[in-house]
Amino acid sequence: MTDFFKDRDFYKKTLMIALPIMVQNFVTNFVNMLDNIMVGRVGTDPMSGVAIVNQLMFVWNLCLFGGLSGISIFTSQFCGKGDEEGIRYTVRLQLFLTAILLAAGFIIFRTMDTRLITLYLHEDGGIGNAEQTLAYARDYLSVMLIGLVPFGLTQVYSTTLKATGETLSSMTASIMAVAVNLAGNYILIYGKLGAPALGVVGAAAATALSRFVELAYMAFYVHRKREDYAFFRGVLKSPYVPGQLLMNCVCKGTPLLMNETLWSSGQAVLTQIYSLRGLSVVAAFNISQTITNLFNVAFIAMGSAIAIIIGQELGTGDRVHVRRDADRLTVFSILLCMVSGVMLLLVAGIFPRMYNTSEEIRDIAAGLTRIAAVFMPLHAYLNASYFILRSGGKTLITFLFDSVFIWVCSIPVAWSLAHLTAMPILPLYAAVLAADLIKCVIGFVLVRKGVWINDITGYQET
Repeated sequence: MTDFFKDRDFYKKTLMIALPIMVQNFVTNFVNMLDNIMVGRVGTDPMSGVAIVNQLMFVWNLCLFGGLSGISIFTSQFCGKGDEEGIRYTVRLQLFLTAILLAAGFIIFRTMDTRLITLYLHEDGGIGNAEQTLAYARDYLSVMLIGLVPFGLTQVYSTTLKATGETLSSMTASIMAVAVNLAGNYILIYGKLGAPALGVVGAAAATALSRFVELAYMAFYVHRKREDYAFFRGVLKSPYVPGQLLMNCVCKGTPLLMNETLWSSGQAVLTQIYSLRGLSVVAAFNISQTITNLFNVAFIAMGSAIAIIIGQELGTGDRVHVRRDADRLTVFSILLCMVSGVMLLLVAGIFPRMYNTSEEIRDIAAGLTRIAAVFMPLHAYLNASYFILRSGGKTLITFLFDSVFIWVCSIPVAWSLAHLTAMPILPLYAAVLAADLIKCVIGFVLVRKGVWINDITGYQET
């Protein structure tokens, strides 16, 4: 352990990258938490409707994240080489992919909204009204779609800058956006300062407005520092991308895109399976995930730091220290999450009291939160393993490691317990999370074998 922590410069570099991401995610999730409480104080049905839509939007968000992240593997290694033209090509590819996913998102959410939402509507003993929840969810979704375009473009800016090690701009943009979102929610949900009380529609409108603010700041920041980020210049002048680089990105990026798509949709399926225990469980999961996300910022930020640091080391050809640094970052991430887990346990029983809902829902939410807290260090290890494997371009392996596992293991376990037994939601949820222990063993073996130590940036002009 002494060897792990004696290099203070290394951990200073890590924190310089990770802290802005932590702050960004913390502020975002903190405001999301306040938004959630605001909607939750309107009633259980509006809260459940918003939670269902956010679960569906989560799938699209991670599809975008996965696709852009697959390309950013190359961005990070090009940065390590000092190849600005290579970075410019990756920005173009990110814009192409974003346009495709935006079109697909609009079509799916517009044509299948009712069908998707009703998958989660199972009444239980009079707690919650399925018809009203559906109406709230559809109203919320219709306005949220307005913010998809600025959100997608912001992610192109943010993903590219993060891959080069610049994380402060994304943090600043996020803080500005959540401030607008919070103020907008207060005004539009409850009808303050002369505005009409719009409820869930007001919450969606405030979120959409915040997306435009976030994009405006990122565009201004990059334009103001155009000499530092010259690789953004000329991106739209030509659609040209070297054929070999395009094929490399497709080969390496497609498994990552499919991974995030299948993983996020797997999470949505798990939530749908849990919803078989009733609308009370949907509401309780919404409360639990809101507070859990706030404490998950440590290992999420460390995942980004791992991808940046390990990716750049692989790009420079520094293979001597890369394995050691991967171990350091993994241990550091686990320790941070042990602290986060203890803190989450302390607030698990207090947070649900802030919602205007039934005592049963509050108790379920507290139990789900405690279970998530216990498993947090385990998820920190899995997240670190995933980003280590991904940084070396082993996206097919991460595809099998992440999304295939959830579909062949987690979902069958959840489905069997939900349909074939009368097991209550808390032990059912714990059993599904415990299945990730198998995944830990797989991740340990893959990382120790060093299959991820690769330079993947080679291409030839065509």
